[in-house]
Amino acid sequence: MKKLITLLILFFMSNGYAQDPPIKLGVAGLTHGHVGWILSREVQSDINMVGIVETNTKLAERLSKEFGFSMDIVFSSMDEMIKAVKPDAIAAFGNIKDHLMVVEAAAPNGIHVMVEKPLATTLEEALKINALAKKHNIQVLTNYETSWYETNVKANNLLKQGTIGELRKVIIRDGHKGPKKIGVSNEFLEWLTDPELNGGGAITDFGCYGANLMTWITNGKIPNSVTAVTQQLQPENNPNVDDDATIILTYDNEMAILEPSWNWPIGRKDMELYGTKGAIYSDNPTQLRLRLSKGYSDYTEETFLLPERDKPYDDPFSVFASVIKGNLVLEPFNVYSLENNLITMQILQAAINSAKSGTTIKLKTN
Repeated sequence: MKKLITLLILFFMSNGYAQDPPIKLGVAGLTHGHVGWILSREVQSDINMVGIVETNTKLAERLSKEFGFSMDIVFSSMDEMIKAVKPDAIAAFGNIKDHLMVVEAAAPNGIHVMVEKPLATTLEEALKINALAKKHNIQVLTNYETSWYETNVKANNLLKQGTIGELRKVIIRDGHKGPKKIGVSNEFLEWLTDPELNGGGAITDFGCYGANLMTWITNGKIPNSVTAVTQQLQPENNPNVDDDATIILTYDNEMAILEPSWNWPIGRKDMELYGTKGAIYSDNPTQLRLRLSKGYSDYTEETFLLPERDKPYDDPFSVFASVIKGNLVLEPFNVYSLENNLITMQILQAAINSAKSGTTIKLKTN
C-alpha cells in the first residue's frame, strides 16, 4: 500500500499537480485600454489577479460589472493594496507618467513590475526606474504587443542565419486611425493625448515599437544619430500632441526608418528588413514573406503562415510569471528587458528633442 501511495504521489507530481502557487498579481490603474487583457484572463496556475488600485470609482464599478471582479479587491492607493493583499508582482495599466510611481511603491517591497509600453515618459524617469530595480533586485518588464508576434521572431532568426545577407535598412510602421477615431474610452483618451502623462502623441505611443524592435534586432546597439519630424494632422482630435511622426536612426552599417502614426487608415504593426541579398516582410502576427534577389529586379518569394508563439511567449502575463519564478531567463536586449527599454527610451527622448529642435541628435555609440 505504501508503495502504491508513493507511486501515485510521483504520478501526480509529474503531471503538474505539485506546482508552485500562482504569482499574486496586483493591477495598478484601470484607465489603459489594454487592461482588458488581464481582467478577461481566466484563472490559471501561473499568475492571477488579487488586487486593483483605481481612484476612479465609477470606472472601477463599470469594469467590475463588465469583467466580473469584486469591488472588494479595489483599493484607493498602492500602499493600501500592498498591505492588504501582499502581491508578488504588479502590472501597471494607468498612464505612462505613473510607471515611476508604481515602481517607487513596489520596489522597496520586493515586488516585481510589468508596465505597458513605453517604459516611461522621459529618459530621466526610465533611469530612475532602472536604479530602483537594481537597488531592490526586482524585475521590471515592458510589454509590447509585437513581442507576441511569431513573425518577428522568425524574421530575426532568418536575419541572424544570414538568409538576406548583411542588414542595411529596416522600416517599421505602427499605428491606426487615431485614438478618438477608433473609439477608445474617455479615461484612456484623456491621458493618451496629454503630453505630460503620455510623453507625446504618436511619436511615443507607436514610436516605441520600432525603437524596441530595432534595439532587439541589433543586439543593443545605440544609434549614432536620431532625426525626427512630427506633424499634427488631426488638430481637432489631438490638439496638444503630435499624431504623425517619422524617425530616422543611423548606425555604422544600417539605417532604420520608424513611421509611427495615428493617421494610418488601416491599423498596422509591421516590419521590413532589407539586407544585401534579400528582404523579409513581417506583414502581421502570422504572415511573413521572404524575398531573395535575382539579378536587377527579379526575386524569389516564399510566404510563411505561422502559428501563435509557444507558451509562455503567447501571453505577457505568463512571460512575467516565468521570469519571476526563474523558469525563463530573458536573453540580452530581449524586447521585454530593462536593458532594451532603456535604449528604447534613449531613442524616444532623442526623437522628441529632434522634432522640437529641428535638428539631428547625436548619441553615444557602444
